[in-house]
Amino acid sequence: MPANRWCIVAREVTRIYNYSDRVIQLERKIKSNRYIYKQSAPLTRADVDRIMQGEYAFLLGSSHNTQQVFYYECVAKMMRPRVIVDYEREPYILDAGTVRVTFDTNVRAGVGSLDIFNSKIAAVGTLDPGKLIMEVKYTEFLPNLVRKILPPRSSEFSAVSKYVLCCDKTLYKRRLPY
Repeated sequence: MPANRWCIVAREVTRIYNYSDRVIQLERKIKSNRYIYKQSAPLTRADVDRIMQGEYAFLLGSSHNTQQVFYYECVAKMMRPRVIVDYEREPYILDAGTVRVTFDTNVRAGVGSLDIFNSKIAAVGTLDPGKLIMEVKYTEFLPNLVRKILPPRSSEFSAVSKYVLCCDKTLYKRRLPY
């Protein structure tokens, strides 16, 4: 299973895979009613280092709107890196309806560092043993094949935020000055 790692700055996410700096994405999730969509833009290792130092001005010169919006949100809301979210993901993709079902396991919060590239960072688990997070994402329609295999209660929308789980586990909320 590939390892996913995020460093979260409010709703914005710097995402890497398997602790590598080969592919780095700045991701921004936007909620519209009950649906969430994502915008992304590439980052370099040097970009991530600047963001971690609180240097955002370089993002204004980007051709990617996502990076420019990120700059304004960081400056206006004084956003800073908050927590590392680490987990393993097993994805399944169905072309019909553009459906992606993922199973996220071993969800944990980084402790003591925000070095997203350090594979040896200390981390604490956020889920009870044997629990996992299943996500069903689709863009066009949810085929009956997938709908039938979901548990009956899954017809309701529910949100499980790995970010919130990790903040709760690291007691970040209690350290907020406001």
